[in-house]
Amino acid sequence: MNKSGISTVTQFVLLGFPGPWKMQIIFFSLILLIYILTVTGNIAIICAVRWDHRLHTPMYVFLANFSFLEIWYVTCTVPNMLVNFLSKTKAISFSGCFTQFYFFFSLGTTECFFLCVMAYDRYLAICRPLHYPTIMTGKLCAILVSLCWLTGFLGHSVPILFISQLPYCGPNIIDHFLCDVDPLMALSCASSPIIEHVFHSVSSLIIILTILYILGSYTLVLRAVLRVPSSAGRRKAFSTCGSHLVVVSLFYGTIMVMYVSPTSGNSVAMHKIITLIYSVVTPVLNPLIYSLRNRDMKFALRQVICAMRIMQTS
Repeated sequence: MNKSGISTVTQFVLLGFPGPWKMQIIFFSLILLIYILTVTGNIAIICAVRWDHRLHTPMYVFLANFSFLEIWYVTCTVPNMLVNFLSKTKAISFSGCFTQFYFFFSLGTTECFFLCVMAYDRYLAICRPLHYPTIMTGKLCAILVSLCWLTGFLGHSVPILFISQLPYCGPNIIDHFLCDVDPLMALSCASSPIIEHVFHSVSSLIIILTILYILGSYTLVLRAVLRVPSSAGRRKAFSTCGSHLVVVSLFYGTIMVMYVSPTSGNSVAMHKIITLIYSVVTPVLNPLIYSLRNRDMKFALRQVICAMRIMQTS
C-alpha cells in the first residue's frame, strides 16, 4: 500500500492489553464470548426481519442493515484481537493494519448515518403518521440504505489513503488493540499536521452533524408524543423510540469522548477502554436493547428460535 522508498516498516506490533498469560486467557475467553453473542444476536435479528413478513417495513429494514453493519464492525477488529491474546509476536502486516483502519472508521461512519436515518424514520412515523406511507416508500428506503453505505465508506477514504502514504521508518509498536489514527500518526517519520487535522475535522464534523440531527429529530418526536391524549399511545411511542435513544447514547457518548472532545490528558489505558466500549461492548448490547423493548421483534425472534430447534431435531 505504501510506495514510499523511505518507509522500512513492513508490520506493526499491537500491544493490546499486556499482562500475565492467565490474564490473557481470561481476556481471550471474555472477548470471544462477547463476539459470539454479538454475531449470533445480530444474525437472529436479520433472520427475524427476513422471515417475518410483518417486519417488512422501513423501520425493520433499517434495523436489519444496522445489525449486518454491527457484525462487520466487530469482525474487523475482534478476530485479530483474539489472535493477539494468544500470540507472542502480536504482529499485524502494514497492509493489514491500514485495511483494518479503513474498515473500522468506514463502518463507524456508516453507523452514524444509519442512526440518523432511523431517527428520520421515527420522526416521520410519529410526527407525520398520515403521510408516512407515501413518504417512506420502498424506493426511498432503498435509496437511504444505499446512501448510508456509500457515504460511510467514502467519508474517510482520502485521509486514510494519505496517512498510508506517509513514511514509517520505525519504531513500529502501537500501544492499542487496533490500528487507530493517533498511534499511526505518532509512528510516522514525517510530521503531517495538515493530514491529521483534516482527518479529525472530518470525524468531528460527521459526529457533530449526525448527533445534532438525531437530537433535533427526537426533540420534535418528544413534543409530538407529549401531545398524544392517551397514555397508551404515549407509552407505545416512547417504547418505539426508547431503544433507539439508548443505542444512540451508548455509541455517541463514547465516540465523542474519543474524537470530538480533547483527549490529550487521557491515559492510553483510558483510550483503550473507551474504544473497547463502543467497538465491542455496544454492538453486543444492541440486539438485546432492540428485542427486549419491541413486542413484534420478540415474537419474530421466538419464531426464529423455534425454527432452529425444529431444524436441529429433524
